[in-house]
Amino acid sequence: MHPFTVLEAVVALNAGKLVGVPTDTVYGIAAYPWSEDGMNALFDLKGRGPEHPVALLVADLQQARELCVISERASRLADRYWPGPLTMVLEAARDLPAWIGDQARGTVGVRVPQHPVALELLTIAGALAVSSANRSGEDPAVGDVDARAIFGDSVIGYLAGEGGAGTASTVLDVTTEPATVLRQGPLVID
Repeated sequence: MHPFTVLEAVVALNAGKLVGVPTDTVYGIAAYPWSEDGMNALFDLKGRGPEHPVALLVADLQQARELCVISERASRLADRYWPGPLTMVLEAARDLPAWIGDQARGTVGVRVPQHPVALELLTIAGALAVSSANRSGEDPAVGDVDARAIFGDSVIGYLAGEGGAGTASTVLDVTTEPATVLRQGPLVID
């Protein structure tokens, strides 16, 4: 099986399929967030339900503004740490489908990765729901070869590449005062 091209990935994602994508942290599995079929496939693949929110990857701060309320504090953090291994939990800017974010709190996790393949895909496709390429509770895949070994044909295609740090991103809830680190990753917020 040949590695997917970015354009093949866009077509597959728009059809509700799952695609493997390298990021600057760990290798990920992406779904088009507006596709209920795609999101259900991602939840099934991960062995968990929508009560465990999946972060959205975006190409830039402008894409994030279409989905979230970007406070002054979030804007400063984005200027300093994006692109990079920081996922910010932000107030959703509009009604998002029930399978995106934390509906009870009205929040969604958003990140701009620092990986050229991921950024090219996000620039063309728009925001994507991306989860680490592993079954819940297991170590994440480092690259497309590892992800293919875990998921095989359950994922329609894999973009070639490796994850960067090998550690999932730092997750910072910016909706709380003070901001709360929900998961410590490679980035330490000072």
